[in-house]
Amino acid sequence: MNQTGIFSGAEVMAQYASALGAKKASGSVLNLFLMGIVGGVMIGFGAVAAGTASYAVTNPGLARLIAGLIFPFGLGMVMLMGSELFTGNTMIFISVLNKSASLAGMLKNWACVYFGNMAGNVLLAAAIVYSGQLNLGGGELAVYVIKTGAAKCAVEFFPAVVLGILCNVMVCLGVLCALTAKDTAGKILGAYIPVAFFVMGGFEHCVANMYYIPAAIFALGNPGYAALAANAGIATESLTAANMFITNLLPVTIGNIIGGAGIAVVLWFCHRAAAKKHIPVANG
Repeated sequence: MNQTGIFSGAEVMAQYASALGAKKASGSVLNLFLMGIVGGVMIGFGAVAAGTASYAVTNPGLARLIAGLIFPFGLGMVMLMGSELFTGNTMIFISVLNKSASLAGMLKNWACVYFGNMAGNVLLAAAIVYSGQLNLGGGELAVYVIKTGAAKCAVEFFPAVVLGILCNVMVCLGVLCALTAKDTAGKILGAYIPVAFFVMGGFEHCVANMYYIPAAIFALGNPGYAALAANAGIATESLTAANMFITNLLPVTIGNIIGGAGIAVVLWFCHRAAAKKHIPVANG
């Protein structure tokens, strides 16, 4: 708080994040799971659009730039619709530190939303693959999807954790920036820039990977797509359901939790007096 008694922007952010986290921690299991499905699908749609727009671009930097300009609208939709996203909800830890939410409530939210996000993305991946959407470019989009999923399953544990930390620092900054806005354009722009940076940087987001890897596994199950991937020289040995969980989602989720909870700790420690002040949180 400054000398005029008015909270700074960062203090208001801490205040609102704490109140919102407390509300999320008190949500019902069913509602959290269902809104988690919605949130997962929205992130998945961002991944679908980003991949479709960039799959034929041979320059890696340009491909990341294009994907980075498109993917963030997924988080923008999550923020506008009030759906649930595991990576953003790692910041509920600020409410636990502030004693406005219990540890059990936070863990309940995380579990329900995580599996809701996964269910939504697996359903979306199945819909995309089995509807023939990957036939674009004579199946080259399918090859791109398989290549992306295989690469994610081949990342080593420690680098995956670090990339998960870097990713969720940016995602949570995007969530916080969106929370400061009062209109639609401001919320989208607030979420947009940090998420664009994480995509361009090649960081790892567990919820996005819940689309990328299942889509690759489903595509690999199509003999035509599998033949095209083999002809392209793509190593697919790592692309299995077991590796999805053990090699990718486990370390990336750990990293995402560290990144998001770390942002919450810093925000609470620097602005804990403001965070304790009550602020009403709108529905949605």
